Amino acid sequence: MLESHLPLLLTLVMAIGLGAFILLLSAYLGPRRPSMVKGQIFETGNPPSGDARQRFNVKFFLVAILFLVFDIEAVFIYPWAVVFSDSTRGVGGLSPVVLGIDMLVFVGIILVALAYAWRKGALDWNR
Repeated sequence: MLESHLPLLLTLVMAIGLGAFILLLSAYLGPRRPSMVKGQIFETGNPPSGDARQRFNVKFFLVAILFLVFDIEAVFIYPWAVVFSDSTRGVGGLSPVVLGIDMLVFVGIILVALAYAWRKGALDWNR
């Protein structure tokens, strides 16, 4: 069992080690010349204005959540496509027809969710 997980463990150790090495290297070799100008808040070259704790419209968060939902849908379609491709070549025990119906049901549910969000005005910026 360890042989099958060894490449993953090595990759994880190397990623954490490289990240720690780069952070330590920048901490020791990076320039340290603090000044009043460098300590100020920088906002696209403009002087800061207003409060940093200003409220945002809920629309921004709603659109972000909708984006995540439909983005995750796209992530789920890729493994299905791999399984579907294997089933059309006769690999695996699932029928391509069953897999096609499964995907139609999945996309149908997503389309119903999109229609619901659209009908409720979640995609309308002028409300």
